[in-house]
Amino acid sequence: MHRIGYDSKRIFNNFTGLGNYSRTLLRNLTSFHPDEEYFLYTPKVSRTPQTQFFLDSPMFTVRTPTKSRRLLWRSWRQTADLVKDKIDLFHGLSHEIPYGLPKTGIPTIVTIHDLIFRHYPEQYKWLDCKIYDRKFRYACENSDLIIAISESTKRDIMQFYGIPEEKIIVIYQSCHEGFMLEKPASARAAVLEKYSLPKEFMLYVGSLIERKNLLGLVEAIAALPQNTRLPLVVVGQGNEYKRRVQQRAKELGVLDQLIFIKPAFSELPALYQQAQLFVYPSYAEGFGIPILEALFSRVPVLTSNISSLPEAAGPGGYLVDPGSAEEMAEGMIALLTDENLRKKKIEAGFQYAQQFTGGFLTEQLVSTYKRLLV
Repeated sequence: MHRIGYDSKRIFNNFTGLGNYSRTLLRNLTSFHPDEEYFLYTPKVSRTPQTQFFLDSPMFTVRTPTKSRRLLWRSWRQTADLVKDKIDLFHGLSHEIPYGLPKTGIPTIVTIHDLIFRHYPEQYKWLDCKIYDRKFRYACENSDLIIAISESTKRDIMQFYGIPEEKIIVIYQSCHEGFMLEKPASARAAVLEKYSLPKEFMLYVGSLIERKNLLGLVEAIAALPQNTRLPLVVVGQGNEYKRRVQQRAKELGVLDQLIFIKPAFSELPALYQQAQLFVYPSYAEGFGIPILEALFSRVPVLTSNISSLPEAAGPGGYLVDPGSAEEMAEGMIALLTDENLRKKKIEAGFQYAQQFTGGFLTEQLVSTYKRLLV
């Protein structure tokens, strides 16, 4: 039995990509490898339906700092707690490891999701870019192994930080098992009724920020023939960018085609499975979990032909230039009207998604752990 420690801030305090990755990884580990001891280190705990499992399960020991030690605990003071708990292996789940950890002799792995801030620094605050770069570089240079969540991210780690290829292992992500189970018609109907949704719609799930390209989707919708347009249901949080999207949609006369909702996480599988088309024309992703959620949900996917998106979608994706509203519109028309193409993409996508099941990816992760555990 080994004592494995995790930087768990995202598990308890992030409810989008990084948090979903961390929660899914730990759920799968305890399902397939319940014979280890799992320690979760987090500066604070948010009690939600998504985090309750980790607080209730005897599989986990949750560590938080006292109020007097909370300042800089995650970056500096956490190391002493890892030593005290006699941790055999530490896994930084989101880009970081504590400073000073290499000196303890504790074997260390870090997951790097993306280096998007290096590609699009103008979309981040200047100070944030400096902090990210310092922390990410330190983690890459001082961890024993690096897990990249896509080949795209692996290439970026090598390019920007000069890390040798043999130190980087690509292990893809899985998604919550709820997306792998077919929902009954009653569950789908309940979601439609609760949010006053039409029976047929396109779906977008993701943060409302510039690189996700919801503005481009609005341009594409405006380019669709009237008889092909379906409403776009938007699930995601954002303020300033959301206002820009709504203003542009108003200018183009398609504001009534956008439906913004905030469903519970547990309602998302039914929402995906009811959608006619999932659209995700992002400019840059570490991987793109929403695409995987759509593939398991047997809904056709329109996504970008750059960054990690082709890896996430595989043969099930209809790939387009995210900078071309015309290409996006053509893809929407094809996937909404060509029944043979729809069936082909849905089946190819579902088959491709099987390599992202929890058991398969967990064995890859455990194999990586075993390289460092003695």
